[in-house]
Amino acid sequence: MQGKIIKGIAGFYYVYTKESGLLECKARGAFRKEGLKPLVGDYVCVELLDAGEKTGSITEILPRNNVLIRPAVANVDQALVIFAAARPKPNFHLLDRFLMTMTYQGISTAICFNKTDAAPCGEIETLQKAYLASGYPILFTSAKRKEGVAKLNELLRGKTTAVAGPSGVGKSSLVNLLQKDTYMETGSISEKIQRGKHTTRHSQLIPVDENTFILDTPGFSSLYVPEMEEGELKGCFPEFAPFEDRCRFQGCLHYKEPDCGVKQAVEQGKISDRRYENYLLMLEELKERKKY
Repeated sequence: MQGKIIKGIAGFYYVYTKESGLLECKARGAFRKEGLKPLVGDYVCVELLDAGEKTGSITEILPRNNVLIRPAVANVDQALVIFAAARPKPNFHLLDRFLMTMTYQGISTAICFNKTDAAPCGEIETLQKAYLASGYPILFTSAKRKEGVAKLNELLRGKTTAVAGPSGVGKSSLVNLLQKDTYMETGSISEKIQRGKHTTRHSQLIPVDENTFILDTPGFSSLYVPEMEEGELKGCFPEFAPFEDRCRFQGCLHYKEPDCGVKQAVEQGKISDRRYENYLLMLEELKERKKY
């Protein structure tokens, strides 16, 4: 039968299958000889060993659509970054780092601002304006009032979504609202996975509906600028593209060059100055790294 790896730890892989539910599996030794390692998110073929104990053996790793490096996971369809509209106030530098990282890896990304019930007057419009030009889909939710959950469900349906966000933004509350009763046991990864040696914090997929999975992404606060050329960074800010033909120099980094179309767009309010400032911080990071 076929299934999807939703968690891997200590040599065990937990595979979600339509026929038998959640199976605890080991991978065949042949994978090591071939230099292959099963990843969370992999679609695999499984041989059932014990139906009562729900154990099996992974016999084949099916072709991957993509692989993320951090976290190490395969077949992610999209990413969702969740921040609070207030309490705590959004860390825009961290948000822009996540957007940059996902864009660099070719993963389409949506932004969710939760806790709209706590947002000061005018804050929603400010947030929307800051990211509207970037082209990323923006959702506003309130887990407390159960507002915006239907739209969020629609965004996630039928896809595997990497979800990230700092603590205190209501991420867990939103995930709990998304899970249907029939998936709650699997969504909590079951008692079997949580026992003893399997309690270490690792990436895991949470089934929330048929063919719909959420990847809980640990280590979010330690995002770094990936290894890339300085010129590649600007491509991770989609709102720059419409103004780059107005730059005097080909290959303009939108940094200290004169007659820069992107800098002019920032001055005219067509590009968020906050986004641009975060771009410059990341560019400086790349330049510093290059020195060493």
